[in-house]
Amino acid sequence: MQHSATGAQAARALYPPVLMEHDETRLKRLKYRAWHRGFREADLILGPFADTHGPNLPPDQLAAFEALLDEADPDIYAWIVETADTPPQHDNEIMRLLKQFRFEAFAARGGGPHGG
Repeated sequence: MQHSATGAQAARALYPPVLMEHDETRLKRLKYRAWHRGFREADLILGPFADTHGPNLPPDQLAAFEALLDEADPDIYAWIVETADTPPQHDNEIMRLLKQFRFEAFAARGGGPHGG
């Protein structure tokens, strides 16, 4: 006797599995890259941003954040604090979120760069 698929099995057969690129391993790797930049000023923005927003980023924004992390730390930092123009390929929603987040992170540290 052949069993028919359960509702969940039937749904899985109809819809491809959700891309697992946004899984725990990818997120852990992203957070590590954001926190271990070798440029403290970038660490203090990118690390907390990854912790706060990383788990909620849709796949396209997660990919944009990963692409941004491939750039040089001084460049990323200059774009975030707006001492240099953001290049077109990184002038996107992630950069806008990072620029907004920098003010939130600054305020959370008590308005000073070292929490004081």
